[in-house]
Amino acid sequence: MKTRPIMPIALVAGLLMVSGPAFAHHGGAVYDTKNPITLKGIVTEFGFVNPHVQIYFDVKDDKGNVVHWVCETVSPGKLVRGSGWSKNSLKVGDEITITVNPAHAGTPVGNLKKIVLADGKVLTPVENAPEY
Repeated sequence: MKTRPIMPIALVAGLLMVSGPAFAHHGGAVYDTKNPITLKGIVTEFGFVNPHVQIYFDVKDDKGNVVHWVCETVSPGKLVRGSGWSKNSLKVGDEITITVNPAHAGTPVGNLKKIVLADGKVLTPVENAPEY
């Protein structure tokens, strides 16, 4: 009696379908790394959480309209070990000058390059911090 390999094929197909987003998640193709932009804004939320720290901030455009931006960076662990960040590094209401690699799509989303606080302190991500 011959058995058909339907179950193993279905399992492999299922794994391939769900693993695609995991590979895409770590791709940087969504960001324009050749044309970073610098914005001045006010922090509205600071998510010091895994898998990526999120910084939400408001920026006024040329017409005076408020644009809600979000920026992501590396994990909290990498920021702590690599450049001394903490959950208190940014607070709601902080005035920031932030440089990001913007999304190619033109949406108000970016990947962090640098933040300068009102007091002149500079915060940067460390891309090659060791994993523990």
